[in-house]
Amino acid sequence: MARQKERMVAGEAYDPTAPELVADRRRASERCRRYNATAATETDRRERLLSELFGVVRGDAVVEPPIRCDYGYNVGVGDGFFANYGCVFLDAAPIAFGENCLLGPGVHVYTPTHPIDPEERATGREFGEPVTVGDDVWIGGRAVITPGVEVGDGAVVGAGAVVVDDVPARTVVGGNPAEVIRRIDGA
Repeated sequence: MARQKERMVAGEAYDPTAPELVADRRRASERCRRYNATAATETDRRERLLSELFGVVRGDAVVEPPIRCDYGYNVGVGDGFFANYGCVFLDAAPIAFGENCLLGPGVHVYTPTHPIDPEERATGREFGEPVTVGDDVWIGGRAVITPGVEVGDGAVVGAGAVVVDDVPARTVVGGNPAEVIRRIDGA
C-alpha cells in the first residue's frame, strides 16, 4: 500500500481508500484537533504541533485555529507565514507557501482532483496537482485556490476569489473565476 502514497505525492492516479492513506488522514485529523484545542497563549506548544502537522515550517509561522488538512505532511510554509481562522489545506499533492504569505480567514487550498470521464471517476481513483504560492502574497478571506495553480511573488488574491489559473507576480486578481484586476506598481 505504500505505493499508493508514492503515487499520490507524485501526482499519479491513486486509491484514497488505501489503508496507509486512511491512517495518514486520521493522523492529520488528530493533529489538527490537538492544534485547534490550543490557547493563544500556548505559543511554544502551537509551534511544536504545527511542525508535527506540516511537512516544512521555515522560521516563524502563525496559524489561527481552527485549521484542517488532509495529510499535513505535504504542506510547507516559509518564514513570516500567517493563516487566519478557518483555513483548509487539502494536500494530496504538495502545497508550498513562500515567505511572508498572509491568508485571510477561511482560505481553502485544494490539490486533489478527479477524472473528468464519469466511468473513470467511478473507479474512485483521484490524483493531485501541486499548488505553489510565492513570496509576499496576500490571499483574502474565503478565497479558493484550485489544483495546479501557481501564485506569483507579490500577488494579491481578492476575498472570495476562485483561482483556477496561474496568478502573475505583482498583480491583483479577483472574481469567479479570478481574473487580473490590475498590476501592482513595478510590474
